[in-house]
Parts: sequence; C-alpha cells; structure tokens
Amino acid sequence: MKIKLELFGASREFSEKDFLEFSLKEKSSIKDLRNEILSFIDKKFKSNNNFKKLVQSSSFCSEENNIVTDDYKITKAQKIGIIPPIGGG
Repeated sequence: MKIKLELFGASREFSEKDFLEFSLKEKSSIKDLRNEILSFIDKKFKSNNNFKKLVQSSSFCSEENNIVTDDYKITKAQKIGIIPPIGGG
C-alpha cells in the first residue's frame, strides 16, 4: 500500500517536495515506516547521522491528526505526518 509521508519541520530537508512516498506491506506499523525512512536516509544521504537521529526521535500522526505510537497499524493507503522535535527556548 502507498503511504504519503508528509514532512514537517526539519524533516522537510529530506525532499524538495513537502512529502515522500513509500510502499508498505498490508498491516505495517509505524515502526516499519520508520525503518523504511531510515533506509531511505541511508541510500539518499549516505547514512547522515543527524537525519537518522531526527527520524528516530520524531513522532508520527495519522490522517485523523492523532499522534500514533510505533505499534500503530497502518491498515490502508493514507497520509502519515512525521513531526520532528522542535528545539528552542
């Protein structure tokens, strides 16, 4: 199934667009999606450790704008947002 990953904050550096697309198996989890993103980082950005840390520390939200955990099952093609931590203070 196709997942459109909407990029927010620092994750926008992953693409010239404001999204990435991934193909996942049925009933994949956010953890599976996170691993796909890390694989993408390894290939496109030569294992950029800053980008990898960003993905590992990011939250994700469903199409319904709910924050979801790594165990959340993706049951259909949909949009998922990646929400990196925001620094400041």
